[in-house]
Amino acid sequence: MNIIETKLPGVVIIEPTVHGDERGFFLESYQKQRYQEAGLNLEFVQDNHSRSSYGVLRGLHFQKTKPQGKLVRAVKGEVFDVAVDINPDSATYGQYEAVILSESNKRQFYVPPGYAHGFVVLSETADFEYKCTDYYDPTDEGGIIWNDPDIAIDWPVENPTLSAKDEKLPKLCDL
Repeated sequence: MNIIETKLPGVVIIEPTVHGDERGFFLESYQKQRYQEAGLNLEFVQDNHSRSSYGVLRGLHFQKTKPQGKLVRAVKGEVFDVAVDINPDSATYGQYEAVILSESNKRQFYVPPGYAHGFVVLSETADFEYKCTDYYDPTDEGGIIWNDPDIAIDWPVENPTLSAKDEKLPKLCDL
């Protein structure tokens, strides 16, 4: 397993060890001891799976008082995945990190509690799985509009498909 540090504290890209041959491949998508040895001491309480079509953008989401860490991956298709530092006391406040996650590169992205998270689908469809360090609470939802000019994410899709809720999210400066 290879851990790639990013400019955002705690946000890492994980390249799992893949064992493959002409029959296919095998990888451990999570193994507690191995992740702890790599410095990722994570306790997960919930697993989620979504399927979306090309151009669907989900995010940028976070929970206000019960923040979730998320270990995310694309098991089918390809997504452009983003973490945004929303801690006003952080030296990297308002900055983002992005990575392509796909069924072919098998990368994972860890987004710690205290960050906003979102992704846009680049393939015809994508199945996206993520493990969470806290339970989802719909009364604790927060979000930032995907095209906030102060964050200036370089999304690879110009006119994404958004949920009605995500279309109305505020800018980071308005939180």
